[in-house]
Amino acid sequence: MTIQLAFGLGGQELLIVLFIVLLLFGSTRLPRLAKGLGQSVREFKKGVASHDEAEVDTAETRQLR
Repeated sequence: MTIQLAFGLGGQELLIVLFIVLLLFGSTRLPRLAKGLGQSVREFKKGVASHDEAEVDTAETRQLR
């Protein structure tokens, strides 16, 4: 039985992809890329949350009229 992790890729395929990424970007740039990606995801989540709050405020204002 094989384990399919992401997008139908198994463990060996993911290791190959990670190795290629390591070769392309180098070991010094990978932590910076991961940090930037984490910050981007965090900012996106904040933006979605603030947008949802704005929609709730707008809906409440419409109900009060």
